[in-house]
Amino acid sequence: MATQNPIEQEGTYPLPEAQMDRFLMHVYISYPDDASEKEVIRLVRGETAAAGKPAGGDSAPIPQSAIFEARDEIAAVQIADPMEDYIVALVASTRRPAEFSEDLARYIQVGVSPRGSLALDKVSRAHAWLHGRDQVTPDDIRAVINDCLRHRIVPSFEAQADGVTTDDIVGMVVRLVAVA
Repeated sequence: MATQNPIEQEGTYPLPEAQMDRFLMHVYISYPDDASEKEVIRLVRGETAAAGKPAGGDSAPIPQSAIFEARDEIAAVQIADPMEDYIVALVASTRRPAEFSEDLARYIQVGVSPRGSLALDKVSRAHAWLHGRDQVTPDDIRAVINDCLRHRIVPSFEAQADGVTTDDIVGMVVRLVAVA
């Protein structure tokens, strides 16, 4: 896990594509709304107050066994062949964009590596599990695709000149690639 702060970046350098590709997801987190910020204040205040108390109650950390059980349950979430085909087609469209759209071909300099397919598989299964399902749907894949692929696509100079972001490119991919 890493964080990236958009200010005070003097002395920091962007990671090369090969290193960015090693991150499972690139999640954008915007400013919270006022009610959520109030909850953050209360949460941090509660953690600070609980720091001096013995373990137990509401402030106890999640047991390691619960994490391992969740991992096993997520690994057991099924992904049918058509959903695997859909993931492969989504990723392939970034590697062979001319087969899908002239605009897509103009906007992608480097497509998604196999790590992108692996990320979509893993994170879409986790998304399905979090929503109480034991089977991945196209909606699970679409719900996580931006976070899994935005840092794996290198946009062309033309995309940058046209103000097209990697999220815009991923949106084009989702519109162009049919579910198998």
